[in-house]
Amino acid sequence: MSPHEPAFNEPWEAQAFSLAVGLSERGVFTWPEWADVLAGVIADPGSSQLPYYEQWLLALEKLLISRNLVSAQELAARREAWRAAARATPHGQPIVLPPP
Repeated sequence: MSPHEPAFNEPWEAQAFSLAVGLSERGVFTWPEWADVLAGVIADPGSSQLPYYEQWLLALEKLLISRNLVSAQELAARREAWRAAARATPHGQPIVLPPP
């Protein structure tokens, strides 16, 4: 990457990065634990073809589930709520996700 290229392609990638760093700084997991989970996601044939920050997000979700901070069912429900909000939002408008 050249110094003139953005570090992130989309705002959500920067948010996922920031969230992982912040949770590590707060002691939810250590950075070596994070690196191990991310390496496992990257090596997993089921997720190895995903774009990098989708792998990043998947690793973050795995850590949060393993720490019982969120369940897989809660994550699935939020994904569906996001999809429904996106479908209901007119083109060009910000998507508003209601609280859980």
